Formats: sequence, structure tokens, C-alpha cells
Amino acid sequence: MRFMSLIRINEDNVPEGGPSPELMEEMGKLIEEMTKAGVMLDTGGLRPTSEGTRLRWNHGELTVTDGPFTETKEFIGGYAIVQAKSKEEAIEWTKRFLKVHGDEWDLTCELRQVEEAEL
Repeated sequence: MRFMSLIRINEDNVPEGGPSPELMEEMGKLIEEMTKAGVMLDTGGLRPTSEGTRLRWNHGELTVTDGPFTETKEFIGGYAIVQAKSKEEAIEWTKRFLKVHGDEWDLTCELRQVEEAEL
């Protein structure tokens, strides 16, 4: 079973200077552990919303809006795709990911199972 974790961050509450070197080191250790365990398939942080573009299709009308998206306080700051034996296992790995960030971060992870296509 594959799961996608969407990491949501409130742009107003990001710690000054972003992730600390200590956080990056601990994150690296966790990602290495997950990769060796065969759980981590892909992960990455996303560039700021100021560099993004939002496309919307609404009843036949297409709109394209360049960032930043001021009406949105919370944005997707990164993602991970993991492979787990169960949803419970994916939740446990996601909990560990969140806890690595320490008390100064305010994060939400939305964990969703990937729909497997029948070929």
C-alpha cells in the first residue's frame, strides 16, 4: 500500500530562518532509516508559494493565478510517498516525521492512500 503525506505549513508561523541545521540532520537520519526499511519511495520540500502558479478549472472556465496566494494561510510545504503494510504503519512513520520538527513548528500532515491502478 502506498500513501502520500501532504505536509501543510502556516506561512505566518514558520520559524525564523526556516529549518535549523539540527532539524535537517535529524530529518536526514529519519529519511535514511525509512529508505533502508523500504518505506520511503519519494520525498521533497516545495518552493515558496510566491514562486507557484495556481490553475483552476471551474465549469468550463480556466483561471491561472501566480503566487503568492494571500487568501491562503496554510500551504503544502512538502510531501512524502511511503510504502507500508497498513495505514497504521504509515501513520506511525508520519508521527515520527512530525516529532522530528520539535516544538517550534506548527505542521499538519494529511495522509492519504494512493489509489492503485489496475493494469
